[in-house]
Amino acid sequence: MQVVSSVLRFSTKGHTDIVNITASVIDQLQQSGLREGAATISAIGSTTGITTLEFEPGLVGTDVAQCLDLIAPYTKPYAHNATWGDDNGAAHLRSALVGTSQTIPFIDGQLILGTWQQIVFMDFDTRPRQREVIVQLMGK
Repeated sequence: MQVVSSVLRFSTKGHTDIVNITASVIDQLQQSGLREGAATISAIGSTTGITTLEFEPGLVGTDVAQCLDLIAPYTKPYAHNATWGDDNGAAHLRSALVGTSQTIPFIDGQLILGTWQQIVFMDFDTRPRQREVIVQLMGK
């Protein structure tokens, strides 16, 4: 068993900015030379998310944000905001709901994803940020 780790770095806009990182994860897998195992993709930060979805304009540009606005709107007066004097309570709740990591198997050097399934990073914070995602490949 071998473990190969790498870091993806990029800028985000915040407010449920969704970034397709599938190609970057595939690149890391191809560079590793591993053929079979599992890829764990983990976002660094408590206002982030990692999930999979179909990366298409309606879903990414509107639907996901509208869904999360129903559950954790940015405009609500959260106790977190009062405690810390900031405005990102909704971002922390969204992160807790979506989760900050995913594990995806790979076979014959290929991630096992559905036809339209993409790996995405979500930035829920209320301002632009520099973000990091750890890609850890375990296999042979």
